[in-house]
Amino acid sequence: MAGMSSKRLQKELAKIQGTLPPGISLVSAENLREWQMDLSIPDNPIYPPEEKYRLRFQFSPSYPIEAPEVVFLSLANPERKIPLHPHIYTNGIICLDLLDSQGWSPVHNVESICISIQSMLAGNTKAERPPGDAEFVRSNRQRPRDINFLYHDPTV
Repeated sequence: MAGMSSKRLQKELAKIQGTLPPGISLVSAENLREWQMDLSIPDNPIYPPEEKYRLRFQFSPSYPIEAPEVVFLSLANPERKIPLHPHIYTNGIICLDLLDSQGWSPVHNVESICISIQSMLAGNTKAERPPGDAEFVRSNRQRPRDINFLYHDPTV
C-alpha cells in the first residue's frame, strides 16, 4: 500500500507545484508524509483578504484509501491564525465530513480538500467557534480523522 501512496502523492505534488486555484499555495512538501498549504479567503469580510491561513496535511501509508489528517496551524512568523468558524476548533481541528472515514473518498486530493475548506470559509456567516470549543480542545486526545463528529449544521 505504501508504494501506491508514494506514487499518488508524487503525482499530486507535481500537479500542485504547477497551477493552483486563486488563494491556495503550496508552502512546503519536503517529504511525502507532511505538507503545508496556505489559504486566503476572497470576498468574506470575516476573513481579511491579506490574511493567510496555514493547513498541515499528514499522510498515512494508506493514503489515498485513508483520508489525510488536515488541521489549521497557528504560527507566529509568518503570522498565521486559526480561522474563526463554527466548524473549526481553536486547536485547528476541522469538523468537515470529507476528512473523516465516513465522508472520505480516494477521488479527493490535496487540491480538492483545499478548495472545499476555502469554500467552507468563503460561505461562512458566523464569526464564532463551535459550541463546546474550550472543553473539546482541553479534553480531546484523538487524531482528527478518528473523531466521530455529528454533522448537524449545513448552514455554516
